[in-house]
Amino acid sequence: MLGPVILAASRSDRMRRLVSAAPVTKQVVDRFIPGETVDEILPVIDELTGNGLELTMDVVGEDITTPEQATAARDAYLELIGRLGPLELGICAEMSVKLSMFGQALPGGHDLALANVRPVVEAAAAIGTTVTLDAEDHTTLDSMFAIHDTLRKDFPQTGCVIQAYLFRTEEDARRLAANGSRVRLVKGAYKEPAEVAHQHKHEIDKAYVRILRTLMEGEGYPMIGSHDPRLISITQELARTAGRKLDEYEFQMLYGIRGDEHLRLAAEGHRMRVYTAYGTDWYGYFMRRLAEKPANLRFFLRSMVSKG
Repeated sequence: MLGPVILAASRSDRMRRLVSAAPVTKQVVDRFIPGETVDEILPVIDELTGNGLELTMDVVGEDITTPEQATAARDAYLELIGRLGPLELGICAEMSVKLSMFGQALPGGHDLALANVRPVVEAAAAIGTTVTLDAEDHTTLDSMFAIHDTLRKDFPQTGCVIQAYLFRTEEDARRLAANGSRVRLVKGAYKEPAEVAHQHKHEIDKAYVRILRTLMEGEGYPMIGSHDPRLISITQELARTAGRKLDEYEFQMLYGIRGDEHLRLAAEGHRMRVYTAYGTDWYGYFMRRLAEKPANLRFFLRSMVSKG
């Protein structure tokens, strides 16, 4: 059970310094985070969309301790949207945001996060695209869902993320499916206590399928965040059973993981969206990618041994 250990390390300043200082780290990080600036990420956007893929863009960074940092995070997204506008990609390039970046954990954080995220949602709508609110640990979710509900009054395409390992998610999925939301379903990538979350893979997988069925049979737009071949096959079967066309749901996978599968699904006519992160504050994002899948950790450790 290395995942919880890695997630704990993601909050350690000492581990942050050690990992960041390792000579091989940057070239491994580049597998998952293909740039630090908008200028560096624009060619990646061009390449992916040129291959028939769609994107959701994440400006990495979660350790926000001041309102000024939250404002800077908002402005980073506004810069990205300003650069995307002339490309006329529309919904092919949406944004994913973590409300913690917009000040959610600060005093008065709910109102602060809403005030910061609204201009991003407005700017995205102005260029024909939208924003998805990422889920974080369970203590933040009531605030996230309330902000999602508020934004959807004016911007109904605003999406949100739900996590299969949380006990509450089956009820959340029923509510969201009934009101026609855009919903990304993921397994979950935070260390959560047994009182609120499934702890074993087989339990999480079964919950994922139950929730997926609810979304497919509902009125919303399911976004399937998984690299698991079995869950991809189950998704296709549930979509057929529910009578959904290929443009009535989509797959989402992380940049740097199963790239051949991205292309295969797109070639079959599926909407395939690549979660593409960029920025300098990459540590927390990178460590969660290692925790999610043993193969990612093995890739990192092999690289350190062979290049260190």
